[in-house]
Amino acid sequence: MNFNSAEYLVFLPVVLLLHGLLARRERGRHWLLLAASYLFYMSWNWQYASLIAFSTFVDYGLGRAMAASEDGRRRRALLVASLTTNLGLLAVFKYFNFFADSAESALTWVGLDVEVPHHRLLLPVGISFYTFQTLSYTIDLYRRQIEVERSLTRFALFVSFFPQLVAGPIVRASEFLPQLSSPRTVRAEQVRRGVARIFRGLLKKVLIADLLAATLVDPAFANLESAASLDLVLGLYAYAFQIYADFSGYSDIAIGTALCLGYELPENFNRPYLSRNVREFWTRWHISLSSWLRDYLYIPLGGNRGSQRRTSFNLMTTMVLGGLWHGAAANFLLWGAYHGLLLMFSRGADRRAGEHAAPARSVLLERAICFHLVLGGWLLFRVQSMGQLGEWLRGVSELRPGMDARPAAVLLLAIAAAVHFTPRGLVDRAQERFSDGFPAPLQGAVYAALVLLLCGATLDTSAFIYFQF
Repeated sequence: MNFNSAEYLVFLPVVLLLHGLLARRERGRHWLLLAASYLFYMSWNWQYASLIAFSTFVDYGLGRAMAASEDGRRRRALLVASLTTNLGLLAVFKYFNFFADSAESALTWVGLDVEVPHHRLLLPVGISFYTFQTLSYTIDLYRRQIEVERSLTRFALFVSFFPQLVAGPIVRASEFLPQLSSPRTVRAEQVRRGVARIFRGLLKKVLIADLLAATLVDPAFANLESAASLDLVLGLYAYAFQIYADFSGYSDIAIGTALCLGYELPENFNRPYLSRNVREFWTRWHISLSSWLRDYLYIPLGGNRGSQRRTSFNLMTTMVLGGLWHGAAANFLLWGAYHGLLLMFSRGADRRAGEHAAPARSVLLERAICFHLVLGGWLLFRVQSMGQLGEWLRGVSELRPGMDARPAAVLLLAIAAAVHFTPRGLVDRAQERFSDGFPAPLQGAVYAALVLLLCGATLDTSAFIYFQF
């Protein structure tokens, strides 16, 4: 059930209506949202709902046992059990075949013809996201940064809350469980902001991401051997804005849906292509993941507290594992390593700039350089193999003449860039004026017209890019 599907267009209003009818029954609301969340997830594959349930019961039980113990060794053992269970499931479903292929290739390289067993299990949608959520609970509980959750219903809802279940934002226990523990009053202002945010996300997904994919990105990457060089370059630029509009659009819909239900989810994007360096980019892009990696991986490894060599190791390890989190493929590992190198060089450049006064540089130039460094990473992210990477580089270097992209598609790319670089305050103020200043009937008419526009513009109910992670 995609956010941009007809099924969700029916599902969400029904959930909101029933949620409103249970305004004075907080436990009833929790049970409703829990049932809706499992129904939402089972619309992809009902069997894999058992994995969420299993992770929920395991971490709930381990959390209760951890809270009841003052023995440091026992608490550490319980944490290890949580890490082993959750990361073990992730390893089996997401990484087993990747490492089996790698082992097979290594054995072939040394002259051994050995067939390593593989499995044919489908990758459960959203497993990387809810795994990190449950780990945030047990790790924070072990660190004594949060209180244990004694209600199984509330904990299960935290793990499976449907707006952000499949592709984030990654919500930590410390952010969401306190909201479930206190009665929530859904205010009219929240609903107005939530609905506006939902439509903002849908517009990004359908009118920018999907159209860029259909007109520029997919045609270019499907014809790497014969596409004109300009088409390959435009396809890569378009992919940068496609993946942003697609992923931030999902986050907008998730945040807006949660607002309509009375809950606040963390922001996940802050116009990342305006970053002046790669370090800043990772404070603006997929914020919930980058902050998770910082707090639960980079800092425990030692962060920047050690030598320069140790800090570089910590950065590279964090980013390589962050790349692997996105997918079990060589291109994601290279993408992570690439950003690790960029962060290492960025840190070194900042340190040298602090030691020696550097001439003032144009903010615009810094942003342009950072954007194109990130763009190089998106090439690694988009290709399906190293062969495709070579084909793209060869196609651009050969300066093949011509251009198949239509002017309308190029105009769409320009519009997508202009929307991204428009000051955020202008967009937010325009949204607030519409939500607060226009009468409800007019707002309803506008949203109904947008629904018709989106239905007409939708080429298909294509899944969001991050569903595969």
